[in-house]
Amino acid sequence: MKIPILMYHQIDVPPRRGTSLRGLIVAPASFSRQMAMLKLLGYQALSMRDLEPYLAGEKQGRVVGITFDDGFQNNVQHALPVLLKHGFTATCYAVSQAIGGTNSWDLKLGIVQKPLMTAEDWRQWLKSGMEIGSHTRNHANLNELSREQAIAEIKGSKDDLEARFSCKVRHFCYPYGWFSERHKQLVQDAGYITATTTRRGKVAVPSDLFALKRIMVARATHLGLFAVKVLTGYEDRRT
Repeated sequence: MKIPILMYHQIDVPPRRGTSLRGLIVAPASFSRQMAMLKLLGYQALSMRDLEPYLAGEKQGRVVGITFDDGFQNNVQHALPVLLKHGFTATCYAVSQAIGGTNSWDLKLGIVQKPLMTAEDWRQWLKSGMEIGSHTRNHANLNELSREQAIAEIKGSKDDLEARFSCKVRHFCYPYGWFSERHKQLVQDAGYITATTTRRGKVAVPSDLFALKRIMVARATHLGLFAVKVLTGYEDRRT
């Protein structure tokens, strides 16, 4: 059994051509069509929390994981209503010290600053049945940190989020997709159940739960390509 876990960032009107990382912004209409297609194909789209028994091999079914990195406000504005319409759940990975701020880690790359979800947005997300995951405290490049600093980012973000929102935070996502074997162990030691990467492909069951592959959905992912990514081994051939 192989499970596709989809990776999104922003669901918003894409900026003008030439804008840095424009490809990470999926138009709301495109996202709506993608979710409708999943429903039509008989898939149940699930958060990482709801995907746990499938990843563990305890359940089988036509399922797909839905994840959003960074916690942009446009996720709750544009993605949440669509997810609720279809009865889907999703995980959004929060940068715990940037709630209510912007994607300041992108400034040096010249990337447009966009608002991140506020505490109230996160409460709405959780109340709607969605899940919050951890993306470190400061969107840290773990490869640049000492062991102690990495622990502070990995475990500290979990502690921050659980204290602030009174919820369990069981799932982690490596910022930039950068990590090493020691980071996998630190994530496990911190009490997480899974960690997602930017490595391409579907997740085989069983698999390394602390290095889960995902399928990136970009602005240019037209509906036909979206179907190919979900239904075939297209992404596995590009690892």
